[in-house]
Amino acid sequence: MRAIYASDPAATRGRLHPEVESTFRSPFQRDRDRIIHASAFRRLKHKTQVFIEHEGDYFRTRLTHSIEVAQVARTISGALGLNAELTEAVALAHDLGHPPFGHTGEDALEALMRPYGGFDHNAQAIRIVTSLERHYAEWDGLNLTWETLEGIAKHNGPVTGEIPHALARYDAQHDLELSSHASAEAQVAALSDDIAYNNHDLHDGLRAELFSTDELAELPLLGGCFAEVDAAYPDLNYYRRRHEALRRFFGILVEDVIAVSRANLAALDPQSVADIRGAGRMMVQFSPDIWTKLKVIREFLFHRMYRAPEVVEMRAKVTAIVHELFPMFMADTSLLPRQWRKDVADVEGDETALARIVCDYISGMTDRFAIVEHARLTGVEPAPALRAQGPGHLRSAPGTF
Repeated sequence: MRAIYASDPAATRGRLHPEVESTFRSPFQRDRDRIIHASAFRRLKHKTQVFIEHEGDYFRTRLTHSIEVAQVARTISGALGLNAELTEAVALAHDLGHPPFGHTGEDALEALMRPYGGFDHNAQAIRIVTSLERHYAEWDGLNLTWETLEGIAKHNGPVTGEIPHALARYDAQHDLELSSHASAEAQVAALSDDIAYNNHDLHDGLRAELFSTDELAELPLLGGCFAEVDAAYPDLNYYRRRHEALRRFFGILVEDVIAVSRANLAALDPQSVADIRGAGRMMVQFSPDIWTKLKVIREFLFHRMYRAPEVVEMRAKVTAIVHELFPMFMADTSLLPRQWRKDVADVEGDETALARIVCDYISGMTDRFAIVEHARLTGVEPAPALRAQGPGHLRSAPGTF
């Protein structure tokens, strides 16, 4: 049963461009479907989560990560009596704005775009779903509901200070109330992101042999999970043991968010989604104890995985690719595909607008396309570690980011 403070699709604030709604899908279901069918969503298949996507068939990509986030989000949303369709739509769209090479690519684009308004992947996701997806006859973008756009823009909390260019531009024509919190559904999507990546980065780090199972068993929360598995299954093999332990870790995080969020909501006693937005704090949270222990695990992952020597070395290689592509396109727009050159013609003489177009083009690239395009334009073959491997290739040690 849906809670009184859940987002009601019948009471949506609507779409920027009015349209007749479906007779068999709610507005939020329709948003979810449009996101799944978007070109940007398909490209997530070949975009880095942590390891470059061709390094192994078992490592997470942005696409598999987004699916895992949506699965967690639907579970938590249902337990809290929220609108699962809205939660799923926000969860599936939350990473659409990520450029190639994960956060390394984002750091590179942010540095390059600093003179032109900066780059932010959350704001870029808004730009994609409101402008860059150009398939519909009557409008640019996906024409999503206000509630879904709000969730994409501020699922991590109110947007304060200097608003990223891409977000400010859309907000000027369709006020997303950036200074307030988002719906509980969007907050669930944000915490589900944390749960998913904390869990699967441990999986991927083990597979990449960047750390050992014994090292994980010494960390908060995880030690108890391994002890529980060992007590129940004393002769379990290595792979099943670590999977069972991480499965329990995953469950602890989900159960904690549900319990704490229920308590927060009961204390606030919201009578509408407006009360959630005006609460002044996040309603969907981890407990202080779990959050403190998660910070220890994140610190471990930062040093042992995200900043492992092999990973740092590859970060430099892919950063160079982005830094070399950007000025090439700025200096010679004939290198852009034909459909992009029309946009360039519309902003002739405006360097900032041109930089935004080039940024849009590069940020939409997949890892493999960026590598191949860089090699084509520079005439320099990619480093061996950057060359795509054949189907089914799996390395025990990634050496990539």
